[in-house]
Amino acid sequence: MEAPAPSVTLIRVTLRIYDTATRTLRDFEPVRAGHASVYLCGATVQTVPHIGHIRSGVAFDILRNWLEAHGLDVAFVRNVTNIDDKILTKAADNGRPWWEWAATHERAFQWAYDQLGVRPPSIEPRATGHITEMVEYMRRIIDNGHGYAADGNVYMQPTSLPDYGHLSGQKLDELDQGESAGTGKRDPRDFTMWKAAKPGEPSWPTPWGDGRPGWHIECTAMATKYLGAEFDIHCGGLDLQFPHHENEIAQAHAAGDPFARYWMHNGWVTMSGEKMSKSLGNVLSIPNVLTKVRPVELRYYLGSAHYRSMLEYSEASLQEAAAGYRRIESFLHRVAELNAGEIEKGEVTDAFTAAMDDDLGVPAALAEVHNAVRAGNSALDKGDTAEATAIAGEVRAMTAILGVDPYAPQWRDRDQSNDAALAALDVLIADALRRRELARADKDWATADQVRDQLNAAGIDIVDTADGAKWSLRDGR
Repeated sequence: MEAPAPSVTLIRVTLRIYDTATRTLRDFEPVRAGHASVYLCGATVQTVPHIGHIRSGVAFDILRNWLEAHGLDVAFVRNVTNIDDKILTKAADNGRPWWEWAATHERAFQWAYDQLGVRPPSIEPRATGHITEMVEYMRRIIDNGHGYAADGNVYMQPTSLPDYGHLSGQKLDELDQGESAGTGKRDPRDFTMWKAAKPGEPSWPTPWGDGRPGWHIECTAMATKYLGAEFDIHCGGLDLQFPHHENEIAQAHAAGDPFARYWMHNGWVTMSGEKMSKSLGNVLSIPNVLTKVRPVELRYYLGSAHYRSMLEYSEASLQEAAAGYRRIESFLHRVAELNAGEIEKGEVTDAFTAAMDDDLGVPAALAEVHNAVRAGNSALDKGDTAEATAIAGEVRAMTAILGVDPYAPQWRDRDQSNDAALAALDVLIADALRRRELARADKDWATADQVRDQLNAAGIDIVDTADGAKWSLRDGR
C-alpha cells in the first residue's frame, strides 16, 4: 500500500541543507516559491537490492516528507537506469535477454521500496524511454563546443569547462574517468555520452550513428526534462559524486543549464568498515533482513542514523533499533487502549523541528521522540490520560515525518499476523517490565526475579541497560 504524505504542516521554519558542492550548510531557498523540485539517482537494476541500496530511498523519502511538512509542493523524480554495461554483462552471463533482466530487478527494487514504506516518486522515468531527450542534449553540447562525435561515439570534454571538478574536488591533471577508451577519443579525460553500437547489444539511431547511451547523459536529460533547466535538490549515494554527478553537472553546464542548486549525498551501509557491495560478498538482501525484523523496524533502522554518516551494520545494532521502535509502538498502543483505539495526530515539537531543520538531523529528532515516549509513559503511570494522549499525538506526528508512524495505513493495515503478534506481545512485556522496575525500586527482589524468570521461561530474554530494560525473543526477534 502506498504511504500517504504526512499531514503535519509547519507554520514557519528555516531548513538548512549541507550542500556537497559548496561543503557548507545553506538555507534552503527553492527556485519557485511554494515548490520544491528533487531528483534522486535511483537504481541501476542489475541485481536484487540490498539494504545499502534502499538506505538512499529511505533517507530522501524523509527529506520529501519534511519538505512537504514545510507546506511545499514537492516534485520528486527518481529514475531507473535500465540500460548499462553491468546490466548487459549480467544478463549475458545468465543467458537472459537484457530487457527481461532489467525488468525483473526493477520489480525487485519496487517491492523493496514498498515493503519499507518508501513512497512512489512523482514520476519514475526509465533511461530507455528518453533517448530523444538525450540526443537533443548532446546536440546542444556539441553545438556549444564542449563535445564531439567520433566513430559513432559521442564524447564530452571536461577541459573545456572552467568549473569542472567543483563537486568532487577532482583535478584535471589527475583525472581518470574510470572507463575504457573508446575509439576516436581526443583526450583520455573525455568521457562517453553515447556508445557506438556493438554486435549483440541493443542500439538506437542518432545523427552520429546507432548506439546506446552512456550512464551520465541519462540522468542529465531526465532531470532537466521533468524538473527544468534549474531545479532545487539533486540526491544520491556518496559513491556517485564522481564520476557520475560531476559529469552530470558538466553536461548541464556545457548545454547552458544551471542544473541543481543543492547537492545531497547519503553515506553507505558498511560491514567491518567496508562499503556493502556484491564483490565483497557481504550483501544483505531485503528479503533476508526481513526474516530478522519487521519492515517498519528495518525502515526505522535505516533511517535512524544521520543521512550523511556511514551506517555500520551488525545484527546487534539492527535488533537494538527494532527494540527502540517497539518502545514507541508500545507507548502508543497503551494510549490507544484508553481512547477506544484512536490517537489523533498532533503537531511536531519545537525540538523535533529544530533537529530536522538542521540538515535533517534524524538522530536528534529521534531522541526527542523517545523523550516524549518516556514523558508519556510517566503520565500514564500517574493516571494522567489527557497528558499522555496529547504526547501520543505529538509522537504520531513526529514518527509520520520519519515514515514509521505505527498508525499510518501502510503499517496499521499491513496483513502480517506476525507484526500484530509482536506488537501485542510488546504491550504485555512492557507492562511486566514496569512491574519489575517498580519492584526493584521498592527493593522487592523476589517479585522482580519472579517477573524476569516468567519472561525467561516464555523465551524472552531481558537485558538491563542505561536506558532501561530491553527484551528480545530467543529466536532473535
